[in-house]
Amino acid sequence: MPQTTATTTKKKKMLEEKLESALTFRDEAKASPTTPFDLELEPECDDGSVEYKRHLVKPSQRTFDKLTTQLLWRLNEGSGECLYEIGVDDDGTVRGINEEEMKLSVETLENMAKQLGAKVSEAFERKTGKKNAHAKCMLVRRVFPKEAKHLELRITTVGNVDSGKSTLLGVLTKGVLDNGRGSARANVFRHKHEMETGRTSSISTQIMGFTPDGKVANYQDEKTRETHSLRWSEIVEKSSKVISFSDLCGHERYLKTTLCGLTAVCPDYAMLVVDSNRGGVVGMLKEHLGIVLGLKIPFVVCVTKIDMCADHLLQSTMESLLRLLKRPGVHKKPILVRDSNDVSTCIKTMAGDSDVTPIFQISCVENTNLDLLRLLLNHLPSRRQFDEQRKKNTTQNEEGKEEEETTTKHGKEECGALVHLDDAFTVNGVGTVVSGVITRGSISTNQLLLMGPDSLGHFKEVVVKSTMTHRTSILKAVCGQSASFAIKAKNSKEPVHKADVRKGMALICKSLHPRSTWSFEAEILIFVSPTTLTVGYAPVLHCMSVRQCARICKIEGKDVLRAGDRAKVVFQWLYRPEFVEEGFRVIFREGRTRGLGSITKVSFDGDKQKSWPDSRKQQHGTNTVAMNNATNSILP
Repeated sequence: MPQTTATTTKKKKMLEEKLESALTFRDEAKASPTTPFDLELEPECDDGSVEYKRHLVKPSQRTFDKLTTQLLWRLNEGSGECLYEIGVDDDGTVRGINEEEMKLSVETLENMAKQLGAKVSEAFERKTGKKNAHAKCMLVRRVFPKEAKHLELRITTVGNVDSGKSTLLGVLTKGVLDNGRGSARANVFRHKHEMETGRTSSISTQIMGFTPDGKVANYQDEKTRETHSLRWSEIVEKSSKVISFSDLCGHERYLKTTLCGLTAVCPDYAMLVVDSNRGGVVGMLKEHLGIVLGLKIPFVVCVTKIDMCADHLLQSTMESLLRLLKRPGVHKKPILVRDSNDVSTCIKTMAGDSDVTPIFQISCVENTNLDLLRLLLNHLPSRRQFDEQRKKNTTQNEEGKEEEETTTKHGKEECGALVHLDDAFTVNGVGTVVSGVITRGSISTNQLLLMGPDSLGHFKEVVVKSTMTHRTSILKAVCGQSASFAIKAKNSKEPVHKADVRKGMALICKSLHPRSTWSFEAEILIFVSPTTLTVGYAPVLHCMSVRQCARICKIEGKDVLRAGDRAKVVFQWLYRPEFVEEGFRVIFREGRTRGLGSITKVSFDGDKQKSWPDSRKQQHGTNTVAMNNATNSILP
């Protein structure tokens, strides 16, 4: 027995050494991220949500006012939260200060935050290499009033079937550990057949809230983590930051549902779940990873089921995963997260274009490293780029004047609102309710909007009766939030029914002058294709919440397309016109063929939209000519 124990211990040490050598990149090029052990950070940037301060000891009233204004700027840059590095110079040098100065600096920061309705909590402490020198990173998070918006992040879970995605979300959001037989996933499943098979076939949404001081709002008791009595409205009311998880399907049979979740939900981050018991990267994991990379979504890797995994299988899985993340085309720098210091390494780099990818080895039965994952989720920065930031870069005076006129005419709340609808349902006593993600502007109660396009390409005027987000009533929904809207037609003679709403429609402000289109040009990349693609090929396109077949009308510069080819292609919708804009990303699929691209040009022909068909059966005669003319208008 002693020899067996010694052999097992030796194998574990060898495994840790191999993983350490594979994951160590901190001594490589200067492009490597900083860690809490570095004595020099990157120089402070004027933009962003990170501020360096040597100290904040007893500032004068004038200096205090300037510091408060600076904190307000950082909070706005971080959508309600920011990081303050105390004990660090502006050039990034970690100097450190004594304990008394650190205490006074934190008190000053708390007073500044109090003036702005925010709270301060310690994120982590940096090592300075000196005994009496301290440097801390403080998290400042705004406390939103009940009627105001809270910071919202959307995270989707992807990975192969039976990798533990639903179980992981059930443990994170409900706080109850799994029993090893899938008891935690019962809180996530929506249908009976999912309970019977153990496989997700629909998009399930769960939320996780964080209070201003960084505690999980889902848990009544932080020690016992019993959440069976907490409703979504109670979680949202206590939270200043809410993470909305979308549990997606892992089976190949439900790939179209997974693609809808990745495009329509507009996720800020993705969580790539890997089963350590498989001994490698298998199944749909590579395809999901390719889609996430194509959509440019930062992701976190969670290796699950390590409590029941043999050492050699875990080693094989980690080696395969590392090779996949470092291969050309992926080019990521993985960090195996073991403690809070490794978590802090990833905090600053996750929202940008950094290639750092944290890896968590998790057990939902033994609660292994789940606290580290919660710590990362608490400090994840917002990636949202608001539409108002686009206006700051406008250099033409005529565009600025036009925006002012539009704002004066329609009001600030109405100007530029855009919601891509992903669901519709009927509520007794309320009427028709639609839901989606606000990608531009804001929407308030009693606001007049356009909904469409319908099968003829027309838009209908509707009025927003009420608004809810995460099952909580609000007066105003802002850009970046997912919300639901009770609507009614402006003309009472033409009521809005659930049958009149479909996925792919949008709620749009009249000031944007929306127009539907039959044809558009996109620059695409073919991921996988067992055959050649020619003119007339008609895959299923996913663009935001739109899902419809589209035919290739022209391939610029080539006769056929094969796997790995790039080209500009003109697509034509087959069934009905849709609302799309330049810059929208598209994913298409058909059989084993997969591709991704971005819309570069949209064709409009308002006079011929009147003759567009409302069904495929009518695509003959003058209607066919109208569609072809709309397509030819985009061709050179």
